[in-house]
Amino acid sequence: MPVATLRSRDSEPVIQFSVFMPNRLGRLHELTRRLADREVHILALTVLDTTESTILRFISDDPDAARRLLEEHGFPITEVEVLAVEVDGEGRLKDVLAALVEAELNIHYVYPFLTRPGGKSALVISIEDQEVAEQALRAHQFTVLFQPDLSR
Repeated sequence: MPVATLRSRDSEPVIQFSVFMPNRLGRLHELTRRLADREVHILALTVLDTTESTILRFISDDPDAARRLLEEHGFPITEVEVLAVEVDGEGRLKDVLAALVEAELNIHYVYPFLTRPGGKSALVISIEDQEVAEQALRAHQFTVLFQPDLSR
């Protein structure tokens, strides 16, 4: 069976939000509570903490609702497209990384999903060339995920 190597034109990319906030007690809780109150679920999360500030990167099941909430409450944000890939099975992380090395791609950062519909393990990957990465992963029989795969 041939492997699809091109993204479907109607596939929505996975959107990652980066939220910049002061490093203060309760600020992360406030943000996650506000999202939960609107039934916006955080599916993947990483936090970079420094002395003065925090950068929260996350993937949501509803990027439009997350964006509205973040803007409504004045959270400084950026958003970027990231790659999401299933990694079910023992040793699959090394296989994902091997496929990306074979394609000669530099990874900026990686973090795991906390949960996602379907219950399979998955990674968020920020990478220098997302289209080439998708092709390389599909060629190695990995499932690349899109936003509709993550929505509830």
